Amino acid sequence: MNALLVDPPELRLRTEGTLELAARFWRLADPTLVISSAPLGGGLGLRHWVCNAQVPHGYDGDDPKRDLVLLATEAGVSGPGAGMMTAVNVRTASIVRQEGVYVDATVGVSGPQWAAADDRFTEGPDEARAPGVGTINMVVALPERLSDGALVNAVGTATEAKAQALWEAGVMGTGTATDALCILCPSDGPAHPYGGPRSTWGSRLARAVRLAVLSGLPRPGHS
Repeated sequence: MNALLVDPPELRLRTEGTLELAARFWRLADPTLVISSAPLGGGLGLRHWVCNAQVPHGYDGDDPKRDLVLLATEAGVSGPGAGMMTAVNVRTASIVRQEGVYVDATVGVSGPQWAAADDRFTEGPDEARAPGVGTINMVVALPERLSDGALVNAVGTATEAKAQALWEAGVMGTGTATDALCILCPSDGPAHPYGGPRSTWGSRLARAVRLAVLSGLPRPGHS
């Protein structure tokens, strides 16, 4: 178990219409350094909690941040946090714990895309506002501190590992347009200067992410 996270995370259920939806909440024992592309709490900074929340497939909320703040308030978490959304059932998360790395991934690939798509396939600036079912969200925790630059490098490493897993599985795309990622590490201690795929923690992160994505890919006939 990675000491940064409550493992397993708290699973909170709610009902919207006829749907029972779930959210995974990690309450961090101490303020933790997080780099994230999440719609709530994205960027680089200290965070007190992380959330991966399931929303309906047709979610069309015009303010995901507000909706995530509401879920966090109902969960009783406080302080700055990072929140992601997906239409994937988060109760089916793919979890990998190896070599000191923790990865919790919800993997939906019904809408895979190539990163360098032709302009005619590119959506507008609000493309990430409404997550579709084909979303890959990942929460990754490392047990030792990385420098700011190494954390940026680690984001690239995790993304490369995700794309490698999709390629190995025959998925025609490098990801989806709404993928989100949170990478956590301690906020104190000596900082590793590198997070690339041949660095100490980058290489371990890459192996764990690849396995989590491969393990989490939906079976034929599932989203």
